[in-house]
Amino acid sequence: MPARLVRLTVGLVLSLLLLGPIGPATAADDADPVPALPTPGQPWFGPGLDWEDDLPADYAGRLGETPSLYAQHVDYPLTEASTEYLEQFAEQSATQGAVAVLSLEPQVPLEELTVSDATDLAELLDELHVRLDSYFLVRFAPEMNGSWVSWGQQPLPYVAAFRAVADAVHAATDHAAMVWAPVYGSGYPFGTAFGAVDQGADGQSGALDTDDDGDVDAADDPYGPYFPGDEAVDWVGLTQYHFGAEYDAPGFDTDGVGPDQEDPAFSINTRPRADELQSRLEETWGYGDERRRTSFYDRFAAADDRPLLLETAALWTAGDRGDAEAAIKPEWWRQVLTAVDEYPLIAGVSWLETARPEAEAEGLEVEWGATRTDALAAALRRDLVSAEIDLGPVTEVLDQQAANEATAQGRMPPPSDLTRSMDWIVGGVAVLALVFLLSGVAARLRPGWRYPDETTGSRDLRVDLFRGFLICTVIVTHTEVAGALSWFTLNAFGAVSGAEAFVALSGVVLGMVHRGQAERLGDWAASVLRWRRARTLYVTALAVVLLVYLLGLVPGIDARGITTFTDRGTGADGVEAAGRVYDLYVNAPRLLDYPPPWYAVRELLTLRMGPWVLNVLGLFVVLIALAPALLLLLRRGLWWVALAVSWAAYAYGAVNGGHVLPSQFDDVFPLLTWQVVFVNGMVLGYHRRRVIQVLSSRPGTIACTVLVVGYALVLGWLWAAHAGHLPSGPWPDDLYPRLYDDHYVRVFLQAGRLADLALVIVVVFAFLTAFWRPVNATVGRVLVPLGQASLYVFVMHVFFVLAVDNVPGLDRTSAWQGILVHVVEIALAWVLVKREVLFSVIPR
Repeated sequence: MPARLVRLTVGLVLSLLLLGPIGPATAADDADPVPALPTPGQPWFGPGLDWEDDLPADYAGRLGETPSLYAQHVDYPLTEASTEYLEQFAEQSATQGAVAVLSLEPQVPLEELTVSDATDLAELLDELHVRLDSYFLVRFAPEMNGSWVSWGQQPLPYVAAFRAVADAVHAATDHAAMVWAPVYGSGYPFGTAFGAVDQGADGQSGALDTDDDGDVDAADDPYGPYFPGDEAVDWVGLTQYHFGAEYDAPGFDTDGVGPDQEDPAFSINTRPRADELQSRLEETWGYGDERRRTSFYDRFAAADDRPLLLETAALWTAGDRGDAEAAIKPEWWRQVLTAVDEYPLIAGVSWLETARPEAEAEGLEVEWGATRTDALAAALRRDLVSAEIDLGPVTEVLDQQAANEATAQGRMPPPSDLTRSMDWIVGGVAVLALVFLLSGVAARLRPGWRYPDETTGSRDLRVDLFRGFLICTVIVTHTEVAGALSWFTLNAFGAVSGAEAFVALSGVVLGMVHRGQAERLGDWAASVLRWRRARTLYVTALAVVLLVYLLGLVPGIDARGITTFTDRGTGADGVEAAGRVYDLYVNAPRLLDYPPPWYAVRELLTLRMGPWVLNVLGLFVVLIALAPALLLLLRRGLWWVALAVSWAAYAYGAVNGGHVLPSQFDDVFPLLTWQVVFVNGMVLGYHRRRVIQVLSSRPGTIACTVLVVGYALVLGWLWAAHAGHLPSGPWPDDLYPRLYDDHYVRVFLQAGRLADLALVIVVVFAFLTAFWRPVNATVGRVLVPLGQASLYVFVMHVFFVLAVDNVPGLDRTSAWQGILVHVVEIALAWVLVKREVLFSVIPR
């Protein structure tokens, strides 16, 4: 195996070098308006995750909804490590279009923080917004009035440091808001952690002694000394955790808590009292005296109409002590959801979704999460939806959804261009109908041109030739340079079919091959061959993912052309514009840590990371691994059961999105959706001889003709009616403009797209049957070998694209240069196939 991997590496690098070095890639800025604040009473909601073990996709999967914010803590001032951590946090939040709540935790004394530190942070936030459309809520040194943080209870340097960060952030970007976020003041000045307030500290005790009684105690203002000023603060925040009733009770006296007395332990697993959160927001909970206090909400939110971010959760530890988790957490979040109606300036709620030891719980591990169990997650989801909390994306969703069309076979047209895309489909269907009729005429007039044997043999060269054509369209499309071939693959053939035809024909080949192997070797042996092939494809995919990443680390090679994806939109003038760049290797650098964190390893093993041009290979790994069970049904004559299961899965995916695996390919080719073309192709391939006999019969030929011509006529009528050449007929007047979006979206294989796929397969096979000899003589020597080794070519083309993507001096708009690049790529692929280069490593 090591020798094979060496040969694989050498061969792929040589392929890369043959086509030229890589130049830099660029991405244009894209300034979006600042997100509007949520509707009063419907705040943004999301978790603070343990990012070592829990990612946004995991949380959204548990909750069943996409949160509108994510929270994370980052060391400040930024180091190389914390910069990378912040970038990863922003990228992960952007995968769901969520607001990024960034808590900056000073790692040096506040006096040592500089304006340069603040400028570096602000410039990075601006850069991340430009690249990811991120919107940040920046909580600088939160809980600064507490004694348990190293920056705590130091009002003078704190205010200066906050203002410095605020000035830099406000100057750099409108897409980051400064949040001043103390902890709820009950128990202030709290006692000892890093140490009680130093009464002798220069100026500090004077600033904290707000009642001028010569002592810093519970009678002093727990908030005011730390407020940085109106100009510096955009949002206010408040940390409000439910720990337990003993310490939080309204009558508990904290006056005795001081530097020489430890805080009393909080009671553990205690259900919140019915008025607890409201009492906190009214500033009446837990102070231990009857003095009237103006609430934090009234002083700092309502007084200046500032939005408020509430950080919260409810304590629960595993074991038999106290109340049940199901009694504690739902009670607390329902109080929160009730409060957002009564306090409309609460614009964000961040729930701590981690497990960690807490001193307040006698050092026990506290399970803070509200989605820790399925029952809790379901209850939280119901309550969030019932309360109409603002869930879902706030900014642009930067995941593979926007990249689906490019990675599959061409970009999704913008809404203003959907009618033009439908025009291409109608034109393509009309041409295919004419080709079908011409094939029937040629079959009668030129019988010597026909495919020689339609019913025998383990392979069908028509399938191989068509697959060879399709793999060439993949190469041409992914290279993204101009030329006649690019125009044809994107606008002509690509408008009607593309990736789905490749997946369907791969199923046809599997069905044909498996039947012969099962008849010779038996069902089990043939199934083992399928699983071995799936394993080989999987290992190959992992090797390519790692190799591409490592190549990107080599000086002089820039792999961003395939390790990132640029979402290109269309401007108002109809000209394609550069857009945002999505990093498809977000956590790859963590693989070089020792030991590598599990989340990074998991993303590698699930193919969550990797070049976008490799996506469909992951789909084949899963489909081939699952194929033996369906093939066993075919062997028992239960083809109808296999089809029923497949179409039921497709229907379920159509309703629920089709995404079931945490893998990059599942974002682009939803498994439950795309399996239907593979399985149907597998059934056709398994019963190829019978299908050919039926379609070649007179009734079969008539039926195909009626369906092909009828489909073309219906679409032609809709187009002509929309253009004003014919009356609208029995259809709504606005049907044609909506047709693409409602029925022809490629990624989700809507009904129109499946109809096009059936049309393409029928017409192409009719054409190749009638014109086989001239077509094979012209292109067969090139396309048939490529089709027989299509998955091999697919793996190799990743490196072709990597090489061509930034060839120095290449003019991507030049048709002649584009044709030259495409010819070189296809010729190189053919040479590698004919020479059987690396066939022992890369599967054919």
